[in-house]
Amino acid sequence: MPNSFMPPWWAKSPHIQTILPVLTKVAKPTLTRQRIELPDGDFIDLDWQDFPQQGKPIVVIIHGLEGSAASHYARRILLSCKEQQLSAVVHHHRSCSGEANRLARSYHSGDTDDLQFSLSTLKHAYPQSPLLAVGYSLGGNVLTKYQGEYQESSLLTRAVVVSAPLQLSACAKRLENGFSKVYQSYLIKQLQKKINHKLADPDLANTLPLSRLQVEQLNTFYDFDDKVTAPLHGFSGVDDYYIRASGLPFVNRITKPTLIIHAKDDPFMTDDVIPHPSQISEHVEYELHSYGGHVGFIEGGTPWKPRFYLERRILDFLRGDAVFDEHLFGNIEQGNNDAHSL
Repeated sequence: MPNSFMPPWWAKSPHIQTILPVLTKVAKPTLTRQRIELPDGDFIDLDWQDFPQQGKPIVVIIHGLEGSAASHYARRILLSCKEQQLSAVVHHHRSCSGEANRLARSYHSGDTDDLQFSLSTLKHAYPQSPLLAVGYSLGGNVLTKYQGEYQESSLLTRAVVVSAPLQLSACAKRLENGFSKVYQSYLIKQLQKKINHKLADPDLANTLPLSRLQVEQLNTFYDFDDKVTAPLHGFSGVDDYYIRASGLPFVNRITKPTLIIHAKDDPFMTDDVIPHPSQISEHVEYELHSYGGHVGFIEGGTPWKPRFYLERRILDFLRGDAVFDEHLFGNIEQGNNDAHSL
């Protein structure tokens, strides 16, 4: 079954599932960068692996918090797209492509405007090409909200959401407890570094709502989002941000085929992210697995060469038997588990 997942005995720990993929070497793809200028004077970068022929589908990859095309999951899905002769492009959030963005603001969990601008750019350049998308973690929340906001106007034919923090306040609190604090600390340090870089720029420092000393004291997502994310992006405070940016209320509004994948043991989340059946649109396929960690889902192999469930499942869904004719994908043999081992 395409949605059957069970980890090997050595990878049942959620922390093994979460950390080992980060440490596993993945081949670096050859990418070509396209810069998109935004209406507010800022920019976002797209990293392409194989530009498509007109009419051929494009897989759009939306990374998570402080991720990029270099993230382990992005590299693996790029590799799998290459194997299946699919064009793929990574949509970078502002400031995540290796170059600081121009404005004081950056990106956040509910920012669908930049994604819409990126997708519109792709649709203008390749009007006959179906756009498919996969969003991971924060990028998955953005993608869920986008699908629910735009509904039939969504520029995507199909979408997959992986390990998305669909209830932001619950996830922020979860990361303040137990071993999950390690993940919070790692990510907060990256966010602090970016804000401090902007504070060192005289043109931006005056537009930021706090000082370098205050930034160093923001040690939780709740505090960082209250003092930085919310005011920089037009929210009245952290609670306003978490309510308005969470993807969960948008799940039942989705009208395009969308797959959402969660692991019940995800150390970034609580059961609050799991939608009740009444909250799930008929166009949404929801998978809740007992294991998998956060963007992990190791299904076999060895600790030195793990084999992953995600790439196979994502592309199986995006290819969608009833959606695409043979001429769109060509005569591509369906990948098997071994094709995605590292």
